[in-house]
Amino acid sequence: MMEENKRVLLGMSGGTDSSVAAMRLLEAGYEVTVYPTQCYHDAMAKAESYTESYDVVVCSGGDGTLDEVVTAMARRKDPVPIGYIPTGTTNDFANSLHISKDLLEAADTAANGVPFPCDVGVFNDDYFVYIAAFGLFTDVSYETKQSVKNVLGHLAYVLEGTKRLFNIPSYHIKITHDGETIEDDFVFGMVTNSRSVGGFKGIVGKEVIFDDGEFEVTLIKTPKNPIELNEIVASLLIKQIDSAHMYSFKAKEVKFESIEEIPWTLDGEFGGEHDCVDIRNWKQGMRIMVKSQMIQQLSVKGRIENTQILEEVGLETEEISEKRLFVKLLKQNYLGNFKFRILYFDFALTRTDCRWSCTNNYGREKSI
Repeated sequence: MMEENKRVLLGMSGGTDSSVAAMRLLEAGYEVTVYPTQCYHDAMAKAESYTESYDVVVCSGGDGTLDEVVTAMARRKDPVPIGYIPTGTTNDFANSLHISKDLLEAADTAANGVPFPCDVGVFNDDYFVYIAAFGLFTDVSYETKQSVKNVLGHLAYVLEGTKRLFNIPSYHIKITHDGETIEDDFVFGMVTNSRSVGGFKGIVGKEVIFDDGEFEVTLIKTPKNPIELNEIVASLLIKQIDSAHMYSFKAKEVKFESIEEIPWTLDGEFGGEHDCVDIRNWKQGMRIMVKSQMIQQLSVKGRIENTQILEEVGLETEEISEKRLFVKLLKQNYLGNFKFRILYFDFALTRTDCRWSCTNNYGREKSI
C-alpha cells in the first residue's frame, strides 16, 4: 500500500514567488496547498481557521508574517510545526535560527528540517515571536514604507530612525520582575528572544537560548544631556551594556506600568498603546522547523553539552579581534578516533555556540 503524502499549507505574502518553495516541498514528498495572502492579518486568519489536516504550515514573508502564523498556532487546539521562508527586510528571527535567506535552502529546511520547540512571548492577550518593544525607533519598522525597505534594507531603518534623535519621547515606567521593582524614565525598552534586533547582532547579549523559558530585557534610561546620549549610542555601537544608562536582565515574566498609554511594537508591527503590559514567556510554546545541526546552538541542552565538551578537552580562548574569538589548542586531544583540527567561536554568539571540524586517523572530516 502506497504511503500517503504529508500535507503542507504554504502561505505566501506580498507577491512572493511561490514556485521555488512549492517545488522543493513537492520534491520532499509533500502535498502542497498554496495560499497567497491578500491583506494584513490574512495569514493569521487562514492559519487559525483552516479545517484541513496539515502536517506543517509554511509561511513566506517577513517577521510580521511569521508573527501572524505563530499567533494563529498559539490559538489553535491542534497546532502543527511551522516552516519559515524569510523574504522580509531584516528577518531577525530567521537570522537567529540560522534559517537561510535563500528561498530554495529555506524551503528545504521547512521540508526536511526538524521541529524545534521554541519559546513564545505572551503580551497581555496577544503573542509575539521574538521582540516586544517601546520607545525610540520602535515605530520605524511599521512607519517606513515597504518600497523603501525593499530598496534600502537595514539603511531604511537607520535613515528613518535618525529623525527621532531630535525629538526623543520619554516615559516614566514602573517595571516589576522576579520580585524586583525598577522605576525610572526611559526612552527605549525591549523584551527579546533573539540574537539579532533590527538586523544588528549582539545587542541583547551573547547568552541567548531559545528554549530556556527566559527573555532578555534591555532598558535605556532617558539621557539628561547630549553627552549621556552620545555615551548610550557608543555603547550600542560596540554592543556593550552601559550600566550607568541601561538595565539588562533575564526574566520569565515582566510587568510594565505607566500613567500614560505607551505605543508598543510586536515583531516589527504595531502592538497598540497600553498603560499596563504583562509579558510572559510561554516556554517552548511553538515548534519551528530548523536544520538538525542547528539544534546544538539553539537549545539549553546544546549549551550544556558544548560546555562539557570544552571542559573535557581543556581549551582556553584567545581573543585576537573584536569580531572573532579563536581557540588555542593547549594539547593534543581526542574524542574517540577524532582529533580536533579547527575550533573557533563566533564573537557575536554565546561562547558555547561553537563550531568545529575534526579529522580522524583516516583523514576524513566530520562536523560535530
